Amino acid sequence: MKTISQIDPAVLAKFRKGCVIPAQPLALDENRKFMPQYQRALCRYYIDAGVGGIAVGVHSTQFEIRKPEIGLYEPVLSETSKFIDEWCEKRGRKILKVAGVCGKTEQALYEAQFAVDNGYDAGLLSMAAFKDGTVEEMLEHCRKVAEVIPVIGFYLQPSVGGRILPLEFWKGLCAIPNLLGIKMAPFNRYCTFDVVRALAESGRDDVTLFTGNDDNILIDLLSKYVIGGKELRIKGGLLGHWCCWTKKAVELLDEVHALIDSGKDIPAEMLTRNIQITDCNAAFFDAANGYAGCIPGIHEVLRRQGLLKGVWCLNPYEVLSAGQSEEISRVHDAYPALHDDEFVAANLAEWLA
Repeated sequence: MKTISQIDPAVLAKFRKGCVIPAQPLALDENRKFMPQYQRALCRYYIDAGVGGIAVGVHSTQFEIRKPEIGLYEPVLSETSKFIDEWCEKRGRKILKVAGVCGKTEQALYEAQFAVDNGYDAGLLSMAAFKDGTVEEMLEHCRKVAEVIPVIGFYLQPSVGGRILPLEFWKGLCAIPNLLGIKMAPFNRYCTFDVVRALAESGRDDVTLFTGNDDNILIDLLSKYVIGGKELRIKGGLLGHWCCWTKKAVELLDEVHALIDSGKDIPAEMLTRNIQITDCNAAFFDAANGYAGCIPGIHEVLRRQGLLKGVWCLNPYEVLSAGQSEEISRVHDAYPALHDDEFVAANLAEWLA
């Protein structure tokens, strides 16, 4: 069993303060074969951008990697773990390594143990396999996985495979000792509040909230919740949106933390920027088409920078939607302060070497 106390203290402190954790995409070639060189380049990009962690084997990495006929879960996670370690050693720093953990209990326990064996610090635990599960069935599942690896709870939006999870579930999850944090990505204010309320009423101060609400990133980070006299904040982000333009995401979070620490009022400009970020996310994630092109969309952003060879997904029918490429061009040009093209261009050759 790996526990929270076994996570490197500096890495844990960074997580508790709040950090950027990109949900890493899968690098494929035109034949939909794994490209380790580009997966490694993404790791190097994220580390040099200043992230506090990287999440692998999650939605952005494509759940299809687990299919037996594809068989990429193990090689992608094991190789990526090595890539992270190698570059962190070269740069003299460490980050949190998060592995996606999916499926019913037998599969999830296998994935959790595989993650521990390959040096991962925590498991982002999806409940998508429990479409019709009771609260107690889901909590028992979570308890068993938490006996293997520190758990980050995950509220995945229903439109991409998640389900509505009631307040009672989150209260029960907050009672699990090896719970490291919770990523909230329901894209729903009421559901997000359920998670924050459950943590507030649990009395715990050792569970860190991360936003996964890619449609409302900056407001999540700026907001202070006060529930029954208990103050809570969403400290960082574990986001698909932050797997591209990542350097700017790190700078944004640093700016948010400095503003909160100063005690000053939130500038109106921040609210405007929140809308601009949401506009970018609508293009990246293909909100106009029910998120059908969300993975190829982030691939396209990275492809334009040279960090991926193409937008190919394991599912050949998962492609950019009509007009999505034009929307990505529009937001790129409309909000130049939000992209990190210059940073990528200056370092790409070293990352791909």
